Amino acid sequence: MENLMIAGRTFQSRLMVGTGKYSSFSQMKDALDASGAEIVTVAVRRVNLDEREESLLAYINLDKYVLLPNTAGCRTAEEAVRTARLARAAGLSNWVKLEVIPDDGTLLPDPVATVEAAEMLVKEGFVVLPYTSDDHHVARRLLDVGCATIMPFGSAIGTGQGLPNPERLKRIIDMVAGRVPVVIDAGIGVPSDASLAMELGADAVLINTAIAKSANPVKMAKAMALGVEAGHLAYLSGRIPRTEVASPSSPEIGLVGSTS
Repeated sequence: MENLMIAGRTFQSRLMVGTGKYSSFSQMKDALDASGAEIVTVAVRRVNLDEREESLLAYINLDKYVLLPNTAGCRTAEEAVRTARLARAAGLSNWVKLEVIPDDGTLLPDPVATVEAAEMLVKEGFVVLPYTSDDHHVARRLLDVGCATIMPFGSAIGTGQGLPNPERLKRIIDMVAGRVPVVIDAGIGVPSDASLAMELGADAVLINTAIAKSANPVKMAKAMALGVEAGHLAYLSGRIPRTEVASPSSPEIGLVGSTS
């Protein structure tokens, strides 16, 4: 089974995880370990860049994980670009998970500002992984400006509603196929949601709240990893077609009383 590749880097795990909302840094560390993830997102505004030993970075093994700073909390393209520059200048990474979210009520991304910020950051040499809506027109624009992935939401951040509009995600997946990875980001609540995302043909999923706010984050992290793996294997295997008519799984030839 081939590995996930982003911007020329290869990863075995197709599960990315966030670091927010855990009850403690030690619980976060244990959940990260259980997830098997290799890419870990960190909100730049949560990192104490002056005293790293007192921040969550002390609990993230940078020899084991690829750090993906994100611009959570940024409401405009200018704020997001400035935050990404700050993270790179501080030595965190030139990779950035781009988020531009002006409305706290819905936490939906601003498509215009996201494309604007993405274009600026790509020109400055950043590897941009943009959080976006499930609108394929926006996905096409992000692809055109040179983003390293497309990351549409499954549903709104933190809702755990899963994938209520899988056909919209499938349209993006089919459009982007073979060009950059599609990562389903936000809304996943349980492993079956993660599995469905992968069955649609997504290349990876990014999960935070569903793990961090579960009753047992360590067990849920492992469960999510298994869901991702199962869904990806199912996609590679190819599902049977849906039909209107039942089909017996055992041959009728040779049954008792058969004249055949």
